[in-house]
Amino acid sequence: MRNVKNGGLCLGGDTMDYIRFGSGTRTLVILPGVGDGLKTVKGTAAAFALMYRRLAREFSVYMFSRRSDLPEQYSTREMAEDQARAMALLGLKKAVVLGVSQGGMIAQWLAIDHPELVERLILTVTLARPNDTIRTAIAAWTEQAKRGDYRGIMLDNAERSYTPARLRLMRPMYAALGSVGKPKSFRRFLTQAEACVTHDAWERLPEIRCPTLVIGGTEDKIASAEASRELAARIPGAQLVMLEGLGHGLYEEDPRFLERVAEFGGRA
Repeated sequence: MRNVKNGGLCLGGDTMDYIRFGSGTRTLVILPGVGDGLKTVKGTAAAFALMYRRLAREFSVYMFSRRSDLPEQYSTREMAEDQARAMALLGLKKAVVLGVSQGGMIAQWLAIDHPELVERLILTVTLARPNDTIRTAIAAWTEQAKRGDYRGIMLDNAERSYTPARLRLMRPMYAALGSVGKPKSFRRFLTQAEACVTHDAWERLPEIRCPTLVIGGTEDKIASAEASRELAARIPGAQLVMLEGLGHGLYEEDPRFLERVAEFGGRA
């Protein structure tokens, strides 16, 4: 629980929420998925410091949201530029970067356009270019967001993300799921959702030269298992870990996930 901080940055006339915890000598930057469009990391530093205490022993950990006031159309590459500026404002000159889902899309562009900032890259349940699996998921969430159906988004996301065993535990709680945390506006989420299905770094991936680890699940119903495999094949020297029986929520369900991040990210 050392160095726990809830922070905010002024970025091009806008703001960006971030949290910080840990006291390790190396820097770990975490970029979360599209759910950030519904709720930023604001106020969550203590909770994440506790959940990710395994990482806090080795790293100074930063987790960033996207900008608070995103325009209607804003690409993952533009989000990566924001991320580079945010790191500069905080004096973060080189980091291990962990990108989850859409965060992994942003991390790809960060490694391509700003290789000096990325020491090691960990891409989790993400993709290099859109496919039918993510188009289907995003289309469902977009329709629900336009109706203001926050609960519908949360339930659909859960059903697509978790294993049957975890869903059996979660379903009795579905009545309460989505009753709190509903955003005042879905505009930011819709921008981020659109950025997911327009993301395409495929042609530029061979330019990534930092050590890269790709983590995917064989039952990923949002990005797809094949997306993780082709991503690893496209990045020179990338390592691939496919977790059998796990899906898009593997970062919550894999008991060794944080250990995998620490092991790969901690290598000199």
